[in-house]
Amino acid sequence: MPIKQLDTPYPLIDADPHFSRVVRNFRSSDYAAMAGATAAFPSAIYAMEMFDPTRPKHGLRSALRLSTFLGLAGGFLLAYQRSSFRFWGWRENELEQATAKAEIDAGIKPPGTDPSKSDLTPFLQGVAHRNSAFSQLKFSTLPWFNVVDHPYHNDESSQ
Repeated sequence: MPIKQLDTPYPLIDADPHFSRVVRNFRSSDYAAMAGATAAFPSAIYAMEMFDPTRPKHGLRSALRLSTFLGLAGGFLLAYQRSSFRFWGWRENELEQATAKAEIDAGIKPPGTDPSKSDLTPFLQGVAHRNSAFSQLKFSTLPWFNVVDHPYHNDESSQ
């Protein structure tokens, strides 16, 4: 299945990167964004409570725990999306290009690019690709990740 060619400011590395490949390529700025989101959510709840108290019977402990978890989940999705943008060539991706080139030169297939490792039929690999392609843009609706090995990546490592 052909992948739509987009004009991007940086070279395309992988049009549908595997979950583990995206997470392995998190940069320190991605971790900082995740930590910032994790801290911002409960901080906002606490600040709102300071300015307009609700005086809950058992304190804010439960609300702060929940908001910390939601901040961590949202921060992870933000970091995942930022890393995916670099694979798509939408952001600066020199480090990812060097890593991909080193993997190709060493004869290592990046995670998710070897369809022979998949237990799925070629048809189902295509279905999985169609469901996960550009799913990082739809995280607000449904968090969906590519966890299937398939040949549809439109990069030099899958040729």
